[in-house]
Amino acid sequence: MQDINVALVGHRFMGKAHTHAYRDVNLFFPSVPYRPRLKVIAGRDPAAVQEAADLLGWEESSTDWQEAVTRDDIDLVDVATPNYLHADVAITAAEAGKQVICEKPLAVTVPQARAMVAAVEKAGVRNTICFHFRRYPAVRLARKLIEDGELGDIYHFRGWFLAERFADPATPLGWRMQQELAGFGVFGDLGSHVLDIARFLLGDVRSVCGNFATYIKERPTPEGGSGTVTVDDCAQVLMQFANGAQGILEVTKLARGNKNNFGFEVNGSKGSIRFYFERLNELQYYCGDDPGPLTGFRTIHASDSVQHDYMHGYWPAAAHSIGYGEAFIHIVKDFLEALGSGEPMSPDFVDGLRVQEIMEAVGTSVQDRGWADVASPG
Repeated sequence: MQDINVALVGHRFMGKAHTHAYRDVNLFFPSVPYRPRLKVIAGRDPAAVQEAADLLGWEESSTDWQEAVTRDDIDLVDVATPNYLHADVAITAAEAGKQVICEKPLAVTVPQARAMVAAVEKAGVRNTICFHFRRYPAVRLARKLIEDGELGDIYHFRGWFLAERFADPATPLGWRMQQELAGFGVFGDLGSHVLDIARFLLGDVRSVCGNFATYIKERPTPEGGSGTVTVDDCAQVLMQFANGAQGILEVTKLARGNKNNFGFEVNGSKGSIRFYFERLNELQYYCGDDPGPLTGFRTIHASDSVQHDYMHGYWPAAAHSIGYGEAFIHIVKDFLEALGSGEPMSPDFVDGLRVQEIMEAVGTSVQDRGWADVASPG
């Protein structure tokens, strides 16, 4: 097994999640062709990034991300920074010939996302974006049921991501609440996940009609003053898919009582499926052919090590559940296997660009107060 040297830019919440994946991927999937080596972790605060390196097991720490990602001994660069740095770090890494993994959303703007796609394509480096909800066995089972025609003709998609993280007006103003640093607010942060799952299950979105609101317009700053929130607190979107299906999306961080309520439902001519992230090992399935007394949703526990994606790497019997962090292991597993085999990696930066283009169309719709077309692929 060959070592692959990793530079991680970003060391807080997502930095820990990504480190967990690099440290454990060979434990659960020993057949992957590479062994990640935690070479250098980069961040702005010298003390904080060194503390993260010590805690997480990185060999070195750095406060100079440009130097870290262009080093000759680095093979793979992982971008886990705030959104406004994604383009600069990823493009610099690609131009230096590094493979690139990037957090979502891909960028702040569509031009940035297009520049990132152009950079990785010109350099010929492999790339992926961390839409981790694709990597749970129950979600992949949902896609298989759709692809196999078990739901028949697809009519409806409804997706949601409800949380209460910003419901307290005393929550300080952060980069996620500033348009120039984040692009969008909750719509870009949580809504990008819902949009990616919608595309993963049903294909491309053709047109959208959106609505944004900002209820808490001022928040305290770390310096003791107050600052203006320049992004959305909540968003609703109507979607028309290219295959003729209709979609509804709702996201908010002001929904009291909701901790991490991500989910979706798909309805077709023959059946329906439901997924709730807070029960992430389960998929609910309704078959319209069930006889009358047995009609209703059944719960499938997607942890069978034989039938469901990824589970063969974990525990020997069904119903030994996996958790949030395992999806990041699956991203790294699939990426390392794609590097070794030369097979396509999905999702890649092009998928990130498509989500960015949908978000831009929604922004146009909100501004114009009407329907907006999504840019055609390519």
